[in-house]
Amino acid sequence: MSAAEVPEQVYVVPRAAIMPSQAWRGVRTTDLADTLAAIERTGRFADRPAMELDPDFKQIIPYLVVRDGPRWFLMRRTRAGGDARLHDRWSIGLGGHLNPGDRDLAGGLEREWREEVRADFVPDCRLVGLLNDDDTEVGRVHLGVVYRADVGGRHMSIRETEKLSGAFASTREVEAVRAELESWSRFVLDSLI
Repeated sequence: MSAAEVPEQVYVVPRAAIMPSQAWRGVRTTDLADTLAAIERTGRFADRPAMELDPDFKQIIPYLVVRDGPRWFLMRRTRAGGDARLHDRWSIGLGGHLNPGDRDLAGGLEREWREEVRADFVPDCRLVGLLNDDDTEVGRVHLGVVYRADVGGRHMSIRETEKLSGAFASTREVEAVRAELESWSRFVLDSLI
């Protein structure tokens, strides 16, 4: 098997280890320490293609909301992105799967920052909560660990311009595209405004 045929490895956790029998929907800000401990204790790396189809597992996604004071970093995914389920959707969250070599959530978050953003700094990230949406095909197999950072007027821009466009926007501008926001971004926006 060539290197091109080896599936991406992503960090997953058995759903039963982190989700009650009735899963919540939206952003949860309670019991974070217990859930994060369960993620660390029961997580493992697995082939992403199989995990995208297996709702018995949740792929763990560090999800960073970037602000500059009252403005949000608002992005739009292009059709060149890897996941067709997210094409043309708006987002206020940067992030992606944890891969071998990331060490932990903070390492994965920093790697995603460096891959997705052009900036001469890495912001201080503060844990906000956990994000779940089992009502969508994407959400059924992912769990977001939401962080927030403020760039304090420092410059940043999108690195992968073929996959994303992005700029800082007011809350009013974000609300104007609410119907086209990914469900995760709608939940996070509601929890942070």
